[in-house]
Amino acid sequence: MHDPTLSTMEHRDLVEALALSHVLPHETLPAEECLGRRLAVDLHSLIPLPPFTNSAMDGFALRREDLAGDGPWTLPVVADIPAGDTRVHFLEAGQAMRIMTGSPLPEGADTVVKVEHTDHAPGVAQAPDTVQVRVAPTHGANVRVAGEALEAGSQVLTAGRLLDGTALAAAISVGHGTLTVLPRPRVVVVSTGAELRSAGEELERGQIPDSNGVLLRGLVEEAGGRVVAHLRTGDTPEELRRAFDDAPDADLVITAGGISAGAYEVVRLTLGTDAGFHHVAQQPGGPQGVGSTPVGAHRRETPIICLPGNPVSVFTTFHMYVAGALAVMSGLVLPERGATVPSAVIARARVGWESPEGKTQFIPLRFVDEAGACSSAAAGLGGGEAVAPEAGARWVEPVHPLGSKSHLVASLARAQGIGVVAPERGAVEAGEELAVVALVG
Repeated sequence: MHDPTLSTMEHRDLVEALALSHVLPHETLPAEECLGRRLAVDLHSLIPLPPFTNSAMDGFALRREDLAGDGPWTLPVVADIPAGDTRVHFLEAGQAMRIMTGSPLPEGADTVVKVEHTDHAPGVAQAPDTVQVRVAPTHGANVRVAGEALEAGSQVLTAGRLLDGTALAAAISVGHGTLTVLPRPRVVVVSTGAELRSAGEELERGQIPDSNGVLLRGLVEEAGGRVVAHLRTGDTPEELRRAFDDAPDADLVITAGGISAGAYEVVRLTLGTDAGFHHVAQQPGGPQGVGSTPVGAHRRETPIICLPGNPVSVFTTFHMYVAGALAVMSGLVLPERGATVPSAVIARARVGWESPEGKTQFIPLRFVDEAGACSSAAAGLGGGEAVAPEAGARWVEPVHPLGSKSHLVASLARAQGIGVVAPERGAVEAGEELAVVALVG
């Protein structure tokens, strides 16, 4: 009995339904632990900025009206206010107080004269008994008024913002000690096949490096997930089931390989009716599977997405389906129908290439700059003469002369987008437009 054939839209609906039924709750964490996370809600200031009126300079706080007439002016220094001083100081008429940058302005003062405009030497630890002001500042000079930069309640960051160092500094500066962030779905990555070997391991005839495992780990992390285990198993159901049982708790399992029509399709044999397997009318990556299976010591029912074993198939189908599922599960996009559809731009083909009739083609592409330099990948693709790019247009070409064939893993490092060629086209001619899911800005 052959697997049913689904359209790309029908398969996406299955993946999307799986994700929509497993949306994860937000997390609240100490701000210092949120680097690299995404903000779940809009962030508003809890305090004004600055939180209190303070000095913008090292100098002397005074009343501007005390500098009447011609200078220089000499005032008694009645207090010293270092940074971090929590005392409340009161300045009387005719007095001055030494003050450091960022220190609270004393009550009664309205101006700060910087130390360079006095007779006091900068850097001296002991405050003087008197200070001579040699240059009169304007009223309010060198004073930062509470709330002048930001009022309490003002929006500082928007939901979905990636929390880098500057964003975290902003959040902490407006009074937040904890932040509500989007969850990072816990993912178990499984690469299958007795022929797989670890990176750098010496290969015997019939063996290959396990590039799929590290590829999936990278793709998951880049898409906002968190890989909690990378399992590599052989071709027996007993071995794979044992790996599932020994795995940590997870929110999603992603497998690579073992779902085609061969004699040793270990994922199909292990999952049985836990997952639905079908063929998608696409190239590459026709075999696909979606379902759930018990994972971990508690055998918790866990969503599983099964990908083919060829690396280009893993790469393209991850970006076209799985990345969107992770976005839904994490709350990065609204949990609604169509949420997993990737955004696309329109570009023009620098060269032509063939596309299989009756199948949607997902082809790794690179963007070509306006200079129109043709890479070596363009040679031998067919489809007519290369077209010189026009200024302002977005142009693309395949990253490899063999196009979208599923074993071309070494070429993926050059991929900047995935071209989507409709099943009725049969070929892309040089100069024609097509939709491209951009992987770079």
